[in-house]
Amino acid sequence: MKSVHSEVGMQVSVQREKVRFISGGADCAAWHYPGTNGACVIMAGGFAVTKEPGTDPFAKRFHQAGFSVLAFDYRGLGESGGQPRQVVRVSDQLADWQAAIGFAATLPEVDPARIAAWGFSVSGGYVFQVAARNPQLAAAIAQTPNADGVAGARNLMHHQKPLAMLRVTALGILDALGGLVGRPPLLVPLVGPPGTVAMLTTPDALDSDRVLNPGNRYPDWQQAVAARSALRLGFYRPGRDAPKVRCPLLVVVCEQDQSALCEPSVAAAKRAPRAELVRIPGGHYEPFLGGHEQIVDAELSFLQRNLLDADPSPRRRS
Repeated sequence: MKSVHSEVGMQVSVQREKVRFISGGADCAAWHYPGTNGACVIMAGGFAVTKEPGTDPFAKRFHQAGFSVLAFDYRGLGESGGQPRQVVRVSDQLADWQAAIGFAATLPEVDPARIAAWGFSVSGGYVFQVAARNPQLAAAIAQTPNADGVAGARNLMHHQKPLAMLRVTALGILDALGGLVGRPPLLVPLVGPPGTVAMLTTPDALDSDRVLNPGNRYPDWQQAVAARSALRLGFYRPGRDAPKVRCPLLVVVCEQDQSALCEPSVAAAKRAPRAELVRIPGGHYEPFLGGHEQIVDAELSFLQRNLLDADPSPRRRS
């Protein structure tokens, strides 16, 4: 379903239109950039990061190269519908990916055999599982993915003070119990310095607002999340699905990443049958910073080779 208006963004110098699709009974909002080459890249931002700050810099470049783009908000976040708000549930967000893939295949300019998935951080982790479950995908890109929640949770402990960690955990349990009886979510900031009650207190996480939201470019992005959201993510290990990914997979890692550890993603890439690995120095947001041109070039080359140069006919028959 398309809305009646389109936007020529002040921050994004290409035309795009607001569209919506249904997932789990909720409307998921998305930006649709109609392309010219028949291929489509489906995109989602990181942990509680909405589509604009999470995808605009890359979506613009993909579209300029001729690709269609579908950049969406998960249900309960951003402009998407759904209740409760600001709650990150792995199962719901994976279902939103399934709905997005189905919707992208119906876009008039898109060849269903030339669809790729792109995600960063938590969504980059989802890409392993999404690609494993959808052999019809032509390609997938996992950028600075959170491939192993257990390793990530252990790492986060090194960047938080014990009392603050206990408070965050207690709030998460209280919020989860409240959710069972329909209470509104207890929200905590996405990031904060060690010793504060926040989801992420790693040094590079503190750069998120500066990097993703410079000059408060996206004032509607609510940088808070339900405390319950972290409880299950700490046990989520999507990198284990890497051996099941049959499509070409590009894994981008940053060697000094303190928010989504490099080595679990490298290990996952080694287990995927058709994976390519790009390693660059820097922290979690380096692909949005000084490494942006290098990573965009690598991702565009990968998409060109696997969505345009490759013969899609075997996928169409499957």
